[in-house]
Amino acid sequence: MPLPRLIPCLDVNAGRVVKGVHFSGLRDVGDPVELGGAYSDAGADELVFLDISATLEQRGTLVELVGRVAERIAIPFTVGGGVRGVADAEALLAAGADKVSVNSAALERPELVTELSQRLGSQAVVVAIDATAGDVRSRAGTARTARRATEWASECERRGAGEILLTSIDADGTRSGYDLELTAAVADAVAVPVIASGGAGDASHVAAALEVAQAALLASILHEDPTRLARLRTELQDLGVPLRDAA
Repeated sequence: MPLPRLIPCLDVNAGRVVKGVHFSGLRDVGDPVELGGAYSDAGADELVFLDISATLEQRGTLVELVGRVAERIAIPFTVGGGVRGVADAEALLAAGADKVSVNSAALERPELVTELSQRLGSQAVVVAIDATAGDVRSRAGTARTARRATEWASECERRGAGEILLTSIDADGTRSGYDLELTAAVADAVAVPVIASGGAGDASHVAAALEVAQAALLASILHEDPTRLARLRTELQDLGVPLRDAA
């Protein structure tokens, strides 16, 4: 079985990395290329860059940023936000991304997941699911949908998604721990890897998430001090979590 992954997440808005609580109250925490490079140097397994305003502002993808990130880091990274079709995804991969993430566009037209997986391969397709109390939200958490997270994750897997990036809006930015009940329910519903997101405050929270998910997304716990990632790896190993040796 693959070792668990630690994946710093960089939410990008207007070219800067931002972080909030429950998807609101955003604050500036740095430059995406600099932060991405710092996390790569500190031993991240992968990175995720999400343009959190692209859908709301009906903008395109972060192609230019992806090119600069690819020149700076040597680890795999996923990019999401503004991917509405195969051409958008292909442009991101051509610029240097390893995977693309889709969210609202897939909810509006689920066939998009099928098209992406058939054209790019499942390994390059991540479906991001934002949920509160098990209900899926779209458009950066601002719009309700009729879908449940477990059912939507299962459909995305059938359509060819290679991973599910599951964010608990209720836990987001709180540093009080992941939504383990939601994460476990989604992980039980699919056979593809699930990335747990939202709520990491200390090593024990991350260790608990990695008992039910295959990867943990990290944001608030790291952004003020990217070097914290190296210490976090050691703390997790002390808790018995098997991790790859950092490069």
